[in-house]
Amino acid sequence: MKTTIANVHKHLNETVTIGAWLHNKRSSGKISFLQLRDGSGFIQGVVAKAAVSEEEFELSKEISQESSLYVTGTVVEDSRSPLGYELQVTGLELIQEAVDYPITPKEHGTEFLMDHRHLWLRSKKQHAIMKVRNEIIRSTYEFFNNEGFVKIDPPILTGASAEGTTELFHTKYFDEDAYLSQSGQLYMEAAAMALGRVFSFGPTFRAEKSKTRRHLIEFWMIEPEMAFMDHEESLQMQEEYVAFVVQSVLKNCQVELDTLERDRSQLEKITAPFPRITYTDAIQLLKDQGFDDIDWGDDFGAPHETAIAESFDKPVFITHFPLHIKAFYMKPDPDNPDVALCADLIAPEGYGEIIGGSERIDDYELMAQRYKEHDLEGPAYQWYLQLRQYGSVPHSGFGLGLERTVAWITGIEHIRETIPFPRLLNRLYP
Repeated sequence: MKTTIANVHKHLNETVTIGAWLHNKRSSGKISFLQLRDGSGFIQGVVAKAAVSEEEFELSKEISQESSLYVTGTVVEDSRSPLGYELQVTGLELIQEAVDYPITPKEHGTEFLMDHRHLWLRSKKQHAIMKVRNEIIRSTYEFFNNEGFVKIDPPILTGASAEGTTELFHTKYFDEDAYLSQSGQLYMEAAAMALGRVFSFGPTFRAEKSKTRRHLIEFWMIEPEMAFMDHEESLQMQEEYVAFVVQSVLKNCQVELDTLERDRSQLEKITAPFPRITYTDAIQLLKDQGFDDIDWGDDFGAPHETAIAESFDKPVFITHFPLHIKAFYMKPDPDNPDVALCADLIAPEGYGEIIGGSERIDDYELMAQRYKEHDLEGPAYQWYLQLRQYGSVPHSGFGLGLERTVAWITGIEHIRETIPFPRLLNRLYP
């Protein structure tokens, strides 16, 4: 019977056949130990000389790393295995021998591994990261479906910037200027006026030559927009969402977290509500800690975000940023028009901002004024202004960066390890 490694628990003491690749091996006299993987997981196959033919035993000793084969054997319990089972092998069939596989069990540098990303993806660590990434995506859909959201797909080629900046990749849409999407938010606002609660999940692009371990040129964003929801209600939705995702990973990715040697205690404390600090108080906190390179009105850099996060044991919301350093669509605080009804969610352990969100301007005259201030009066933005003309309502939204969230939850050092394949732009400017 054919099965997968992930399903061997259903076949205890039964004989099964698994299509697999050889991850690693060792031999000891009349026994070979094969570390096998099939994409669903890893399992050890024990090949005793007496249990197989002479040719099969020689194959078990000589087969090279990443060769493909069919392995037949009996599933038995093994408490020493992370999976809890191993395979007592009774048959081996070589599919293809891999010759000179470049990523050997020795240590390799990050640049070498990124240049061989298409192969590095097969390693235990990268396998675990991708499984956690998948669980974050799966639980995201579960959370928003449970909360009554509808998924909407915004365009990837757009006629204007969602942020009102120039950090865009320019291209031509036949005879018209077009840009790779920086965010799906503006389109999500239109969708929220039709469907109430919506979210998008797709690629976004930032033309920033940032050579840091925390930035990518192309990344994936989850962007919900919610009609009839104010800033405070949005913050509650955000913290419930993040807590739900983290708890789902803890429940469904225990083997992967162990593979990554992730300190689970850092994740187990991630429950709503999250602490909050205003931008003004955060500036004072940094001043009290000796930072003299930032003043009110400046944006935070990575060292500042890390210092603020270290003052709390959960993700922390920094709220009410100065209006002039935030995007044109953010609603001013009625009690202090110099600041916006917005927040950044900063992850613990130095991983930085994982969510940015705000209540959006819903007043037509105010948005028209902001258009003039930001020189956004071209036809590409007129449809967005019309959303405030026909039945405008209070509404809020946010965006979560998938890759940085994966990096935080898995505890890995470099964000490039969270992307499945090497994109040209990410490799040029890591």
